[in-house]
Amino acid sequence: MLTSFGTLYVVATPIGNLQDITLRALHVLKVVDRIAAEDTRHSAQLLKHFSIHKPILSLHEFNERERVLEVINYLENGESIALLSDAGTPLINDPGYRLVREAKAKGMTVVPIPGACALITALSAAGLPTDKFTFEGFLSAKQEARHQQLISLSSETRTMIFYEAPHRLLATLRVMVEVFGGERVATVARELTKLHETISLSNLQTLVNQFEAAPDTLRGEVVILVQGVEKAREEAARVSPDVVLSILLTELPLKQAAALASKITGERKNVLYEMALAMKNK
Repeated sequence: MLTSFGTLYVVATPIGNLQDITLRALHVLKVVDRIAAEDTRHSAQLLKHFSIHKPILSLHEFNERERVLEVINYLENGESIALLSDAGTPLINDPGYRLVREAKAKGMTVVPIPGACALITALSAAGLPTDKFTFEGFLSAKQEARHQQLISLSSETRTMIFYEAPHRLLATLRVMVEVFGGERVATVARELTKLHETISLSNLQTLVNQFEAAPDTLRGEVVILVQGVEKAREEAARVSPDVVLSILLTELPLKQAAALASKITGERKNVLYEMALAMKNK
């Protein structure tokens, strides 16, 4: 006996301005049997605005594992479900991937309904390189962990995109100045598509000064975009293996010096060992 599964729709909704919802998204929300929303109260306001009345259940980061079984059961019974996040495209730094993965594992149809996404919206108007970029989501709320995360990105050549809470914006920008340098070009996008939207392009130190001088602007959703390190500068800053080896050989045995030089430079250990032998035999 063939089973007719319902369809799971991953529906993007506006990140601020309600006029940004697509005609296709409105159609899907009107025809599905029910809606799974990250925040039922927030989504209920959106649905009310467009006069859409559907059963709605919550699916957020704290109940996703349990809710997946319930939603899959509805789909198995032939119901179609629309998955919504608080705003923008679901699963982008939001819950939902467990549901999508389980639906696909069972052979169900998952249909993306594209629309607004804060990181892409910010990138399009940031004035930074867009050919290659990396999305890092939210940095750790803990200062030391945040510092280490940024250090791990210090050689990144792509434009880096972060989400940040308004009350942590200044602290994060200050750590970025410390790790990336105050002259690194960056953009801070706030309240995208809303009445008080601002997209500020400058260097990191100037952005710190700007928000220190206007603490009343530290509100709303924030996207930080940081230009990657220039490749030419990255290459210039890279120490050559022979220089590293010559320094290490003054303090360490040959084998240890080659091993440590390999970790520092990324060059193969056996190549560095042969290079060290040649240095020793001069």
